[in-house]
Amino acid sequence: MELSAAVTVKAPPEEVYAFWHDFERLPSFMGHLESVQATGERRSHWKAKAPAGKTVEWDAEMTEDVPGERISWRSLEGADVENSGTVRFNPAPGDRGTEVRLKMTYDQPGGPLGKIASKFFGEEPKQQVEDALRRFKQVMETGEVVRSDASPEGHAAGRQLKQRPAHPLEEPVGAGAGNGRAS
Repeated sequence: MELSAAVTVKAPPEEVYAFWHDFERLPSFMGHLESVQATGERRSHWKAKAPAGKTVEWDAEMTEDVPGERISWRSLEGADVENSGTVRFNPAPGDRGTEVRLKMTYDQPGGPLGKIASKFFGEEPKQQVEDALRRFKQVMETGEVVRSDASPEGHAAGRQLKQRPAHPLEEPVGAGAGNGRAS
């Protein structure tokens, strides 16, 4: 499966690159990531949430690192999820900050059935990538992921599935029309 998404961040490319390059920060805006730990100069260990409450893990290595411009990676042999990709940091037109372009490929865990399960559990990979970039923009521009009182944990798919349609409140006996009050 190949995914791509982009966002414009109001910050210079060097600053945006430096934040992303600290891989241990990635779970702060990538909701599916539980942790990323550096294990060497160009290597790291990743742990992520998978459908149905499962987790997947893999080791990755940077295959390209051009400060202020791009980072490329690939998973190492034995990964639960084989993946690779590149994130590019380009000056946005009109001096508006940085265009962040993420392109990645990965093998869907569980194959075609895993893809169906992901959609069922509200964990569509394309939407996850777009949401992650939107949260990255928020972190870079405001210092945090913006959340509302109605959804303090963010747009967690599981919570959204539990919602039900609104129903009007039941009126107490004697309320409403014909209650004898003058209008």
